[in-house]
Amino acid sequence: MKKSRFGEEQIIGVLREQEAGHKTPDICRRHGISEATFYAWKSKYGGLDVSEAKHLKGVTT
Repeated sequence: MKKSRFGEEQIIGVLREQEAGHKTPDICRRHGISEATFYAWKSKYGGLDVSEAKHLKGVTT
């Protein structure tokens, strides 16, 4: 499986930008990701803190 360019901290940072009020297409364009990727991240990492995301990754691998 291909390794992601983004770590959990970066993914959560991108999701927080949207929570802060930035528009999703602008965020995706700025970070070079598709909107489908953004919403997949949101379904997986939405509402998590960085420490919770690290724990989630540790449990699943």
